[in-house]
Amino acid sequence: MSADPISSDDTTRCWCCGNTVDPDRMVRLGRHPEARLCLQCAHFAHQQALRIEDREKRGPTVFARDTLRNLRGEVMRRGLHQNKFIGGWLRRLGKHLP
Repeated sequence: MSADPISSDDTTRCWCCGNTVDPDRMVRLGRHPEARLCLQCAHFAHQQALRIEDREKRGPTVFARDTLRNLRGEVMRRGLHQNKFIGGWLRRLGKHLP
């Protein structure tokens, strides 16, 4: 694997999912320019980082975020986000929740 995975059509592969994306729409990881994430994977990594930070905290806001994460997991497990009646609403709502 090369240090800079830029293909001939001026796109780059995401280090996480492998999707080919325009290099201007990628997040670089600090001192590692070879490690680039697409925006979807960067958002996912951010959510995971917040979850890890919340493990060490206590309080009502942490409890609320944890409850919302568990609710999101249950919605995904049941496939409600793909429901033709409420799926669009749930996906839009999910973009604004932790």
